[in-house]
Amino acid sequence: MHNSRFPVIEMFGPTIQGEGMVIGQKTMFVRTAGCDYQCSWCDSAFTWNGLGKKEVRMLTAADIAAELKRLAAHTCSHVTISGGNPALLPHLEELINLLHESGIQVALETQGSLWKDWFLLIDDLTLSPKPPSSGMKTDWDKLDVIIANLKAQRRNFSLKVVVFDQSDLAYAASVHKRYDGIPFYVQSGNEDVLEEDTGIVLGRLMDKYKWLVDTVIASTELNNVRVLPQLHAWLWGNKRGY
Repeated sequence: MHNSRFPVIEMFGPTIQGEGMVIGQKTMFVRTAGCDYQCSWCDSAFTWNGLGKKEVRMLTAADIAAELKRLAAHTCSHVTISGGNPALLPHLEELINLLHESGIQVALETQGSLWKDWFLLIDDLTLSPKPPSSGMKTDWDKLDVIIANLKAQRRNFSLKVVVFDQSDLAYAASVHKRYDGIPFYVQSGNEDVLEEDTGIVLGRLMDKYKWLVDTVIASTELNNVRVLPQLHAWLWGNKRGY
C-alpha cells in the first residue's frame, strides 16, 4: 500500500453524467488536476492552465472516499474520475479499490495518450482521442497499445470523439474504422465554454447537435455509432459543480 496523495481540484455531486458511455448515470465526480494536453476548447482548462492551482488539495484515497460519502449521504453508488487527465496519476488503484470495497462503481475518461495498469480496474472506461479542432495530435501507436491491452482483457470500454466541424467528423470516421467493433460515440462539442447565459449555450448546443445528427445519418462511414449531446451543458450551461 503506497498511501499516495492525489491532486484533487474539486469533488461534487450527486449529479448525472453528461456524456459518453454512461450518459444519464447518477454519479459523483472527482476531478484531478494536471493534463498532458492543452485542447483549445477544453471546458476544464482550470485543471491545467494554472487558474485552479489554489484549489488543488493533495488527498489520500481515504480522504477522497470520506468526502464522497459526506457529499452523497448514501444516495449514490457511482463515481466518475475526471480531469485534466487522470491517467497521469500513478497508484490510482488505491482509490479505485477502496471505492469498490464500498460497493461503488467507477467510471473514468482519458484521451488515450498513456497506459496505466489500473485501467483494468475501471468499470466504465472511455477513451476520447482528440480531433483536429483541439489542436492536439493523436499518438496512434500509444492508442493502438492501449486498445489492444483492453481488448485482450475483455474490459468494458468505449471510444468517444467530440465533434465541432467537418474535419473532426472525418477524424471520428477514421477512428471508428481503425478500431472497428469497439463501442463508438460521437458527441457535439461546446464552443462557448466562457458563455455565462445558460439559455444562449443551450440554443447553440441544440443547433450543433442537430447538425451532427443530420450529418451522421447521411454518412456511409459512421453506421454503428451513437450520437450524443453534452447533456450536462444542456442542463447547466458552463456552471461548475454540476
